[in-house]
Amino acid sequence: MNTDKIYAEQLANEYAPKDTSKVVALKKLDAKAKLPATVFTYTFGIITALIFGTGMCLAMGQIGSQTVGSFVLGIIIGIIGMIGMGVNLPIYKKLLAKGKQKYAFEIIELAKEISEK
Repeated sequence: MNTDKIYAEQLANEYAPKDTSKVVALKKLDAKAKLPATVFTYTFGIITALIFGTGMCLAMGQIGSQTVGSFVLGIIIGIIGMIGMGVNLPIYKKLLAKGKQKYAFEIIELAKEISEK
């Protein structure tokens, strides 16, 4: 097994001009199906992590007054952030399934055209 030859072929394929625009279109459709779910998940995850962190800072007395009310408010805000982080993955899976379902027919038809060549 000549690893240099495999590496050279792989590199040559990477730099070779792509003759099949259908493959590029298939990749674009796949990305288009997955992008909304990914963007939402990252955004929602960052926001809920910040909410969780704010709640923990309140509970530990790093921000706000170090009173019992501030502690309880921090715990409540932290729990809201944890719940948000916990539901992020199920929401992502539902959004991803919806995006895949929306573009499934186009992707399957294009994939069939490519594989028949």
